[in-house]
Amino acid sequence: MKDKIKIDIVSDVVCPWCIIGYKRLEKAIIEMGIEDQVTIEWQPFELNPYMPKEGQDLREHISEKYGSNEQQQDESQQRMTQAGAELDFAFNYNQEMRMVNTFEAHVLLDYAAQFGKQTELNLALIAFFFTDQKDVSNREVLREAMLKVGLNADEGLSKLDDKTVEKDVRDKQQYWKDMGVNSVPTVVFNRKSAVTGAQPVDTFKNILKELLDSQTTV
Repeated sequence: MKDKIKIDIVSDVVCPWCIIGYKRLEKAIIEMGIEDQVTIEWQPFELNPYMPKEGQDLREHISEKYGSNEQQQDESQQRMTQAGAELDFAFNYNQEMRMVNTFEAHVLLDYAAQFGKQTELNLALIAFFFTDQKDVSNREVLREAMLKVGLNADEGLSKLDDKTVEKDVRDKQQYWKDMGVNSVPTVVFNRKSAVTGAQPVDTFKNILKELLDSQTTV
């Protein structure tokens, strides 16, 4: 029996191009009919590790971090909204959106992996943030997301105050930084090769086909 292709997706739940990249990867996998030949694991990356608990106005944050003016931000949001719509994902940008701290979301994603629910929880959190404008740093919102995907919310939330779990997630973040990951999404194949950014569906298909072909020739 052939080994499955191991795909690590280094991402953040407040990263718009991460969901676009994932949806394109998913589309490639489904169109190739190889759902049973790949495994996906999400790896933690904080776009804004020093974001305070109260968060920051999104436009202000983008302006400070990237130097984008309002027109540039509007154009970027329109591009992302269009790209999302083509993949059945709704970006509902508005003037009140705030960037928030995502570390606790990553702790829960790490917890969800034990139950095979990591992708479900990740997609729920991303939709909460971009589609529903919910604060994914708020523990009640995190509880709601966990219940939505059928996880034990009380047990999961207890991990947020566990220093051992916190260190484990921070060590995982550092591992990927040490591997040279400094932007997301970064999609890693079999821990040997990687692409960054929301690549086109055909690019993912070509990569996956090469990996499958190489398995058959070994």
